Amino acid sequence: MDKFMQAAIEEARKGLSEGGIPIGSVLELDGNIVGRGHNRRVQKESAVLHAEMDCLENSGRLKSGQYKRATLYSTLSPCDMCSGAVLLYGIPRVVVGENQTFRGPEEYLQSRGVELVMLDSRECKELMSVFIAKHPELWHEDIGE
Repeated sequence: MDKFMQAAIEEARKGLSEGGIPIGSVLELDGNIVGRGHNRRVQKESAVLHAEMDCLENSGRLKSGQYKRATLYSTLSPCDMCSGAVLLYGIPRVVVGENQTFRGPEEYLQSRGVELVMLDSRECKELMSVFIAKHPELWHEDIGE
C-alpha cells in the first residue's frame, strides 16, 4: 500500500479514536500531502464534515491548476457530496481504499473523466465492517442506509 493511502488510513484510525466514523482522506499534490482529514461529523456535530470535505478544508486555498494535478485518497468510496467536490475542483484522480461497505457514484465520476483507482484494501474494509457492526445506528444516521 502506498504512503498516501496509509496516511488516509491513519486519519481514519484517528477519527475512530476520537469516537467518530473511521473514514480518512488525504490530498496529494506533486508527491506531497497538502491536506488530510477524517470524518468528524460526530466530533463536530456536523452534517458535512465527511473525511474528504475535512481534507479539502484542511488543504487551504489552492489554485485551480493545483487541483488539476492532485489526487484525492479516501479509505471509502466518496458519497455524492464528496464526489461533487471532486468535480467542482477538477480533481482528476481518486484512489479508493474500498467500496464494499459503501459505494458512491463511481460510474458518474468516471463518466465525467475522473480516474478511479480501487485498491480493495482489506484493512479499509475491516475498519468499516467492524465499526458498522458495533455502531449501526451511527452509520445509518448519515449515508449508510
